Amino acid sequence: MEIFGIMGAMPDEVEQLCQKLRDVSEESYGGVEYHRGFLDDKEAVVCCAGMGKANAAATTQVLITRYGAGRIIFSGIAGNMTDKIGIGDVVIGKTVVYHDAEDSMICQSAPFLKEYPGDEAMIEAARAACQEEGVRCLVGKIATGDTFVGDADTKKAIAAKCAPDCVEMEGAAVSQIAAKNGVPCVVLRAMSDNADEAGHELLVVKKFSIAEYVTTATAIVAGMLRRL
Repeated sequence: MEIFGIMGAMPDEVEQLCQKLRDVSEESYGGVEYHRGFLDDKEAVVCCAGMGKANAAATTQVLITRYGAGRIIFSGIAGNMTDKIGIGDVVIGKTVVYHDAEDSMICQSAPFLKEYPGDEAMIEAARAACQEEGVRCLVGKIATGDTFVGDADTKKAIAAKCAPDCVEMEGAAVSQIAAKNGVPCVVLRAMSDNADEAGHELLVVKKFSIAEYVTTATAIVAGMLRRL
């Protein structure tokens, strides 16, 4: 049976998925708690990787090597960088890029890419799940960097560099390691803020609850698995 590796960066991003699992076993490995069980009839390992590219990359490799994950889904929140969608809507990663890396050097080793494509079948499953849940979605570009984007100048610089639809801190690292292992992958992001000063105040300073956005993402992931 194919195993799905499902990741988030913060505990809130995976808590609701963990609650949906049945026949659960848990293991702590490399500082991460892995929850293995079933979502409907699909076997899945769900975990909170921690924030940032290093945590995301390490956990992706563990999901593949230790748990045999044959598909990887990263689900979480992001800062909106486009006027095509709004807060609470979802970006499905058609491509995922770094906004803070020297791509010409990174692509000299496997998987030899500057941009990481999402798996088409998983993208379509996510799109259908969004439609089923009545959630507006955009299949587009996600940009990753190790800095929370919460000011207009940084947002403008990232837009000029790679013109993404949203910005976050893990997706490209997950996608890079998945591609390096030949494992299909997709990154899903619910828009929690507009990657500006207001978003920084809400999510960093006040540590705003992201539960409403995670509920959306959780339903979409569950709907995806039913289709894959």
